[in-house]
Amino acid sequence: MMVIQNAPVIVIMGPTAVGKTDLAIELAGRYPLELISVDSALVYRQMDIGTGKPSRDTLQQFPHHLVDILDPAESYSAGQFVRDVSRLINDIHARGRVPLLVGGTMLYFRALLRGIASMPSADVNVRAGIDQRAAQSGWPALHAELMQHDPDVAQRIGSNDAQRIQRALEVMILTGRRMSEIQRESHPPLPHVQFHLLGLNMDRAQLYARIEQRFLHMMQQGFLQEVQQLYGRGDLHAGLPSMRSVGYRQLWAHLAGQCSLEEAIAQGILATRHLARRQLIWMRAEVTLQWIDAMAELRLEQVKPFINKIFG
Repeated sequence: MMVIQNAPVIVIMGPTAVGKTDLAIELAGRYPLELISVDSALVYRQMDIGTGKPSRDTLQQFPHHLVDILDPAESYSAGQFVRDVSRLINDIHARGRVPLLVGGTMLYFRALLRGIASMPSADVNVRAGIDQRAAQSGWPALHAELMQHDPDVAQRIGSNDAQRIQRALEVMILTGRRMSEIQRESHPPLPHVQFHLLGLNMDRAQLYARIEQRFLHMMQQGFLQEVQQLYGRGDLHAGLPSMRSVGYRQLWAHLAGQCSLEEAIAQGILATRHLARRQLIWMRAEVTLQWIDAMAELRLEQVKPFINKIFG
């Protein structure tokens, strides 16, 4: 496979509901770009409303790579994402076009920009032991334990983020080392690529209001019915990565009789706000990122000089 040195790749990242896709489509209509989705939920078919997936017409006019590539029963990892994107970036450059990565799954961005450390495979017995301890003491207690042993990782994880707390503790048990130490040993997988990073943001109060409005709008569009169809399939469960997605997780709990619909909606909105906060924390660590005000009337004008430098 031919590899182009210093090949440009444009990245648009930002918190959920900030308008990343709209900006990417605006740019794709003006420049020779191909869009690649960086979203751990958009990879799944039958998950359209709750993921904010672009409409069929939009996807036909502006195709997005890595959208609708898996069934919700399947899993997709950061490692697979890096392999898929590496191939796509080379293919797009070979066609004389420039890749534009757009999304908000910061784990995928981190894997692409910094590399993936060699982590041990999941161990069913270890995970069962951690789950048992969590059932007795609660995930915040295990998060506090993680904070004592690996504060660098714990500070990036919410106190109730069961999946990530479990994984960090599992890595320590299996390797005897902190996850943060292993992560520092990783290397960027695409040294020949030159990433140009754009970050969309807006006032926090405006963003939170927008998140709530979007969630309520999704409910009006039939989000609950979408989750009901998935719930009724019979082959899916709450532990799958697809069903752990924000919004789906809360509505699934409602359908399982664990909370009322009103509680599920409130929890879904809160979880989405927490997600946005984590995304912004990660973005602020990227020193080369150029920030764009998502609410600016001349937003596209702010981006044009950045893009024009790439296209000469």
